[in-house]
Amino acid sequence: MREAHKIEATVRVGKNGLTDSVINEIRNQLKKRKVIKIKFLKTTKDLGTMHEFVEILAEKTGARILDVRGGTVVLTVKGR
Repeated sequence: MREAHKIEATVRVGKNGLTDSVINEIRNQLKKRKVIKIKFLKTTKDLGTMHEFVEILAEKTGARILDVRGGTVVLTVKGR
């Protein structure tokens, strides 16, 4: 898990929330990188809680949640 702290966020989620295009981008990046970091911008908080976003992310991408800190989530491919 320490390696996850060193990687930069490659996806940023803003005021539009978890749109289909954001979900597709996350899936594509997971296929390529296996571990990705997602940053939720402050404008996202108007749309729901981090807990809700993380659950939706895991469900829609089929990923496993490695870490959640503040507005940042680290995901990996299931089985890893």
